Amino acid sequence: MASDQIRQMVNFILQEAHEKANEIRVKTEHDFNLEKQTLVHEAKLAIQEEFSKKEKDRKIQERIARSAEIGECNVKKMRVRDDMLQQLLADAATKLGVVARGQNYPHLLQKLIVQGLIKIEENDITVYCRADDIDVVGKVLPDAVAEYVEIMERESGIKLSPNVILNKDSSRTLPDSSHGGVILTACAGKIVCDNTMAARLELVYQELLPSIRAILFPEE
Repeated sequence: MASDQIRQMVNFILQEAHEKANEIRVKTEHDFNLEKQTLVHEAKLAIQEEFSKKEKDRKIQERIARSAEIGECNVKKMRVRDDMLQQLLADAATKLGVVARGQNYPHLLQKLIVQGLIKIEENDITVYCRADDIDVVGKVLPDAVAEYVEIMERESGIKLSPNVILNKDSSRTLPDSSHGGVILTACAGKIVCDNTMAARLELVYQELLPSIRAILFPEE
Protein backbone atom coordinates (compact mmCIF):
# COMPACT_ATOMS: atom_id res chain seq x y z
CA MET A 1 0.00 0.00 0.00
CA ALA A 2 2.73 2.31 0.99
CA SER A 3 4.67 1.29 -2.08
CA ASP A 4 1.72 2.19 -4.29
CA GLN A 5 1.54 5.65 -2.78
CA ILE A 6 5.25 6.09 -3.26
CA ARG A 7 4.95 4.94 -6.89
CA GLN A 8 2.05 7.38 -7.44
CA MET A 9 4.09 10.21 -5.92
CA VAL A 10 7.05 9.31 -8.09
CA ASN A 11 4.85 9.19 -11.17
CA PHE A 12 3.30 12.51 -10.21
CA ILE A 13 6.69 14.09 -9.73
CA LEU A 14 7.93 12.65 -13.01
CA GLN A 15 4.80 13.92 -14.76
CA GLU A 16 5.31 17.35 -13.27
CA ALA A 17 8.93 17.22 -14.31
CA HIS A 18 8.06 16.26 -17.87
CA GLU A 19 5.42 18.99 -18.08
CA LYS A 20 7.81 21.54 -16.59
CA ALA A 21 10.56 20.44 -18.97
CA ASN A 22 8.19 20.65 -21.90
CA GLU A 23 7.03 24.08 -20.77
CA ILE A 24 10.62 25.23 -20.49
CA ARG A 25 11.41 23.78 -23.95
CA VAL A 26 8.40 25.51 -25.53
CA LYS A 27 9.25 28.81 -23.82
CA THR A 28 12.90 28.50 -24.83
CA GLU A 29 11.99 27.81 -28.44
CA HIS A 30 9.57 30.73 -28.38
CA ASP A 31 12.14 33.07 -26.89
CA PHE A 32 14.75 31.79 -29.34
CA ASN A 33 12.46 32.32 -32.31
CA LEU A 34 11.49 35.76 -31.05
CA GLU A 35 15.13 36.71 -30.52
CA LYS A 36 16.01 35.32 -33.94
CA GLN A 37 13.23 37.36 -35.57
CA THR A 38 14.42 40.46 -33.71
CA LEU A 39 18.02 39.89 -34.81
CA VAL A 40 16.96 39.23 -38.40
CA HIS A 41 14.78 42.36 -38.38
CA GLU A 42 17.58 44.46 -36.93
CA ALA A 43 20.01 43.01 -39.47
CA LYS A 44 17.61 43.87 -42.30
CA LEU A 45 17.24 47.41 -40.96
CA ALA A 46 21.03 47.73 -40.68
CA ILE A 47 21.50 46.47 -44.24
CA GLN A 48 18.79 48.78 -45.54
CA GLU A 49 20.31 51.74 -43.66
CA GLU A 50 23.77 50.91 -44.98
CA PHE A 51 22.39 50.58 -48.51
CA SER A 52 20.51 53.89 -48.19
CA LYS A 53 23.67 55.57 -46.90
CA LYS A 54 25.77 54.19 -49.76
CA GLU A 55 23.10 55.16 -52.29
CA LYS A 56 22.95 58.66 -50.81
CA ASP A 57 26.76 58.91 -50.89
CA ARG A 58 26.75 57.69 -54.50
CA LYS A 59 24.21 60.31 -55.52
CA ILE A 60 26.18 63.00 -53.69
CA GLN A 61 29.38 61.94 -55.47
CA GLU A 62 27.51 61.95 -58.80
CA ARG A 63 26.25 65.48 -58.12
CA ILE A 64 29.72 66.61 -57.11
CA ALA A 65 31.25 65.06 -60.23
CA ARG A 66 28.52 66.53 -62.44
CA SER A 67 28.93 69.95 -60.82
CA ALA A 68 32.70 69.77 -61.26
CA GLU A 69 32.27 68.76 -64.90
CA ILE A 70 29.82 71.61 -65.52
CA GLY A 71 32.17 74.02 -63.76
CA GLU A 72 35.12 72.83 -65.85
CA CYS A 73 33.07 73.19 -69.03
CA ASN A 74 32.03 76.70 -68.01
CA VAL A 75 35.64 77.63 -67.29
CA LYS A 76 36.74 76.29 -70.69
CA LYS A 77 33.87 78.11 -72.39
CA MET A 78 34.72 81.37 -70.63
CA ARG A 79 38.40 80.92 -71.53
CA VAL A 80 37.56 80.36 -75.19
CA ARG A 81 35.24 83.37 -75.22
CA ASP A 82 37.83 85.54 -73.50
CA ASP A 83 40.43 84.43 -76.05
CA MET A 84 38.03 85.38 -78.85
CA LEU A 85 37.42 88.81 -77.33
CA GLN A 86 41.13 89.40 -76.78
CA GLN A 87 41.85 88.35 -80.37
CA LEU A 88 39.16 90.77 -81.54
CA LEU A 89 40.80 93.53 -79.52
CA ALA A 90 44.24 92.61 -80.88
CA ASP A 91 42.93 92.63 -84.46
CA ALA A 92 41.38 96.05 -83.90
CA ALA A 93 44.65 97.33 -82.40
CA THR A 94 46.53 96.10 -85.47
CA LYS A 95 44.21 98.07 -87.71
CA LEU A 96 45.00 101.23 -85.73
CA GLY A 97 48.33 101.24 -87.54
CA VAL A 98 46.43 102.02 -90.72
CA VAL A 99 44.92 105.09 -89.02
CA ALA A 100 48.36 106.28 -87.88
CA ARG A 101 49.59 106.05 -91.47
CA GLY A 102 46.57 107.79 -92.95
CA GLN A 103 46.47 111.33 -94.31
CA ASN A 104 44.00 112.43 -91.61
CA TYR A 105 46.30 111.36 -88.76
CA PRO A 106 47.77 114.86 -88.17
CA HIS A 107 44.26 116.28 -87.83
CA LEU A 108 43.38 113.47 -85.41
CA LEU A 109 46.47 114.21 -83.32
CA GLN A 110 45.52 117.86 -83.12
CA LYS A 111 42.01 116.99 -81.88
CA LEU A 112 43.42 114.53 -79.33
CA ILE A 113 45.76 117.23 -77.98
CA VAL A 114 42.93 119.77 -77.76
CA GLN A 115 40.74 117.28 -75.94
CA GLY A 116 43.57 116.49 -73.51
CA LEU A 117 44.22 120.17 -72.80
CA ILE A 118 40.53 120.72 -72.03
CA LYS A 119 40.46 117.73 -69.69
CA ILE A 120 43.60 118.71 -67.78
CA GLU A 121 42.96 122.49 -67.56
CA GLU A 122 46.47 123.26 -66.35
CA ASN A 123 48.86 125.95 -67.50
CA ASP A 124 52.09 123.93 -67.75
CA ILE A 125 51.60 120.78 -69.79
CA THR A 126 53.92 118.26 -71.43
CA VAL A 127 52.83 116.24 -74.46
CA TYR A 128 54.27 112.76 -75.04
CA CYS A 129 54.06 110.77 -78.28
CA ARG A 130 55.81 107.99 -80.16
CA ALA A 131 59.24 108.66 -81.63
CA ASP A 132 57.74 108.30 -85.12
CA ASP A 133 55.14 110.99 -84.34
CA ILE A 134 57.40 113.70 -82.88
CA ASP A 135 57.65 115.65 -86.14
CA VAL A 136 53.90 115.47 -86.82
CA VAL A 137 52.96 116.41 -83.26
CA GLY A 138 55.48 119.25 -83.33
CA LYS A 139 53.75 120.65 -86.44
CA VAL A 140 50.17 120.44 -85.14
CA LEU A 141 50.92 121.45 -81.54
CA PRO A 142 50.74 125.25 -82.11
CA ASP A 143 47.40 124.91 -83.92
CA ALA A 144 46.11 122.62 -81.15
CA VAL A 145 47.07 125.13 -78.44
CA ALA A 146 45.49 127.96 -80.42
CA GLU A 147 42.28 125.97 -80.86
CA TYR A 148 42.23 125.18 -77.14
CA VAL A 149 42.72 128.86 -76.21
CA GLU A 150 39.94 129.89 -78.61
CA ILE A 151 37.53 127.30 -77.19
CA MET A 152 38.22 128.28 -73.57
CA GLU A 153 37.88 131.99 -74.34
CA ARG A 154 34.59 131.37 -76.15
CA GLU A 155 33.20 129.22 -73.34
CA SER A 156 34.51 131.12 -70.30
CA GLY A 157 35.46 134.57 -71.55
CA ILE A 158 39.01 134.07 -70.26
CA LYS A 159 41.99 134.10 -72.59
CA LEU A 160 44.57 131.58 -71.43
CA SER A 161 48.28 131.44 -72.17
CA PRO A 162 49.19 127.80 -71.56
CA ASN A 163 52.78 126.63 -71.65
CA VAL A 164 52.55 123.41 -73.67
CA ILE A 165 55.81 121.67 -74.55
CA LEU A 166 56.53 118.51 -76.51
CA ASN A 167 58.69 115.84 -74.92
CA LYS A 168 61.68 115.08 -77.11
CA ASP A 169 63.53 112.84 -74.68
CA SER A 170 63.87 109.58 -76.61
CA SER A 171 63.87 107.59 -73.37
CA ARG A 172 60.38 108.86 -72.52
CA THR A 173 58.62 108.55 -75.86
CA LEU A 174 55.54 106.36 -76.05
CA PRO A 175 55.94 102.70 -77.06
CA ASP A 176 54.68 101.37 -80.36
CA SER A 177 52.01 99.46 -78.41
CA SER A 178 50.26 102.79 -77.88
CA HIS A 179 49.47 102.67 -81.63
CA GLY A 180 49.78 106.46 -81.84
CA GLY A 181 48.02 109.33 -80.15
CA VAL A 182 49.35 111.36 -77.22
CA ILE A 183 49.61 111.47 -73.44
CA LEU A 184 49.44 114.84 -71.68
CA THR A 185 50.78 115.38 -68.16
CA ALA A 186 50.82 118.26 -65.69
CA CYS A 187 51.94 118.95 -62.12
CA ALA A 188 55.12 116.90 -62.48
CA GLY A 189 53.23 113.92 -63.84
CA LYS A 190 50.60 113.87 -61.09
CA ILE A 191 47.87 114.68 -63.62
CA VAL A 192 47.74 112.44 -66.68
CA CYS A 193 45.42 112.32 -69.68
CA ASP A 194 45.98 109.22 -71.77
CA ASN A 195 44.73 109.98 -75.28
CA THR A 196 46.69 107.28 -77.06
CA MET A 197 44.99 105.20 -79.73
CA ALA A 198 45.33 102.13 -77.50
CA ALA A 199 43.56 103.90 -74.62
CA ARG A 200 40.80 105.14 -76.91
CA LEU A 201 40.35 101.64 -78.31
CA GLU A 202 40.11 100.16 -74.81
CA LEU A 203 37.53 102.79 -73.87
CA VAL A 204 35.41 102.05 -76.94
CA TYR A 205 35.87 98.30 -76.39
CA GLN A 206 34.58 98.48 -72.82
CA GLU A 207 31.60 100.61 -73.89
CA LEU A 208 30.68 98.21 -76.69
CA LEU A 209 31.50 94.98 -74.82
CA PRO A 210 27.84 94.13 -73.99
CA SER A 211 26.88 94.58 -77.65
CA ILE A 212 29.93 92.61 -78.81
CA ARG A 213 29.04 89.75 -76.46
CA ALA A 214 25.45 89.76 -77.70
CA ILE A 215 26.67 89.44 -81.30
CA LEU A 216 29.35 86.81 -80.68
CA PHE A 217 27.51 84.81 -78.02
CA PRO A 218 23.75 85.19 -78.67
CA GLU A 219 22.93 82.14 -76.54
CA GLU A 220 23.89 83.97 -73.32
